[in-house]
Amino acid sequence: MDKENKIKVGISIGDINGIGAEVILKTFEDKRMLDFCTPVVFGSTKIMSFYKNIVNSNIQIHRISNLNKILEGKINVLNVWVEEVALTPGKSNEIGGKYAFKSLKESVEALKSGLVDVLVTAPINKENIQSKEFHFAGHTEYLEDELEGKSLMILMTDKLRVGLITGHIPISEVAQTITPERIKDKVKIMHQTLVQDFEISKPKIAILGLNPHCGDKGVIGKEDDMVIRPTIEEIKNQGKLVYGPYAADGFFGSGAYKKFDGVLAMYHDQGLAPFKTLSFGKGVNFTAGLNKIRTSPDHGTAYEIAGKGIADESSFKEALFNAIEIYKRRLNHDLLTQNPLKSKKQFNLRS
Repeated sequence: MDKENKIKVGISIGDINGIGAEVILKTFEDKRMLDFCTPVVFGSTKIMSFYKNIVNSNIQIHRISNLNKILEGKINVLNVWVEEVALTPGKSNEIGGKYAFKSLKESVEALKSGLVDVLVTAPINKENIQSKEFHFAGHTEYLEDELEGKSLMILMTDKLRVGLITGHIPISEVAQTITPERIKDKVKIMHQTLVQDFEISKPKIAILGLNPHCGDKGVIGKEDDMVIRPTIEEIKNQGKLVYGPYAADGFFGSGAYKKFDGVLAMYHDQGLAPFKTLSFGKGVNFTAGLNKIRTSPDHGTAYEIAGKGIADESSFKEALFNAIEIYKRRLNHDLLTQNPLKSKKQFNLRS
């Protein structure tokens, strides 16, 4: 990639007592990563230096005081704060949440203003980050509030993409939250992102049922027959390749998911439990539907191993690669849809 086209990747540091800084540092131990992007870590050089010692890293950090001083070929660290912070790796506390939000807020502002091209977020603790400024169930809800568009959480690998009709809500609220309008909205976002961000011209989307065995014709619940099935038929009649509802156990157990470009689960654990069973450590969380691109690893703060230098960076590295690839595909899609004839000439020149 030419230098002038190198993508600026904003990275929020996550909970400073979790494994965020460790997986960031381990990712960039491979210097070839800097051939793909210019990273900007929103946090503190003191924090990064502390974890450098833990993971025995020799990488050089370029400290910057503002985003006009970003250097390519360097791991840039923006000092979002300058005060000393007491680190207690492996412990959940108010300090960890406070500085996780400082990093997140600054990185999202940079994303909104175009000073970074994409955002990769290290894990936060959804409980200790809560404050007057952050009163959301997680990254996805915060980003939807800050950016343009309607969000869809998608956990993905190169072979499986699982989106959620409902996200971080209690199980007791799931059934009443699933409406025809909500299903249509999520299908629309999933379809659009498969076309725009993954270059799949006619995506096939599977929709899971809500109740066991999709309700067994009303014996175990009526939502599948009264809400989900008619909505799928309505969407299908509009020309989209949408199928279902499928009983989740058989759908994943039989490998049927391999026949589809995207899967929409009715609630969090219905989709993410099988996803993580099949792909944990290799998956990426992508917030689809927004005007800016954000990805994250598929794991949490992992307090139980934080500060031990043994965290696996694989998922974070995948999140970074996917953010870059989605950004490039979205640019290509915009070129093609804005001026098809002009774009074709440009793409022929590149090939």
